[in-house]
Amino acid sequence: MSNYRRNPVPGGTFFFTVTLADRQADWLVRHVDVLREVVKAVRQRSPFLIDAWVVLPEHIHAVWTLPHLDNDYPGRWREIKKQFSKMVRALEGPDRVPDAGALWQRRYWEHTIRNERDYRAHIDYAHFNPVKHGWVDRVVDWPYSTFHRAVKAGWYPEDWGGKGVVNLQAGE
Repeated sequence: MSNYRRNPVPGGTFFFTVTLADRQADWLVRHVDVLREVVKAVRQRSPFLIDAWVVLPEHIHAVWTLPHLDNDYPGRWREIKKQFSKMVRALEGPDRVPDAGALWQRRYWEHTIRNERDYRAHIDYAHFNPVKHGWVDRVVDWPYSTFHRAVKAGWYPEDWGGKGVVNLQAGE
């Protein structure tokens, strides 16, 4: 049995990859409005800052910052996964959508952000992911991303991250 340990830094900033069990599924983009509703409800009960978020058909990349003295990101992910599964099953039918335990991969990847360079690299990685996986040729063309919010805030030029990008210093 593996000795899996989380790094519960109160008030920390974390990068996550959360994946559906079926890597061919498209539940996350097909029901992106449900996902948004669930995340909003979880944030109302247990606040956190969304620094970056990208939803692909079968996985999510996110960078969160937790409130001071709070380290319960596992509880937040548990609620997001459980509520999303429940709502999608209600919409699609239980014969089409497995329960939460079967819809999502059991574990997820998390990385504690160490410094500003690490923070920037993981936000870039998240935003660039739709291009990396071949869903679009330009980051700006992927609709399910905080990239658009970041462009409006002046953090990126709109044309950042096209297919021709080489040596992107970002990632897991």
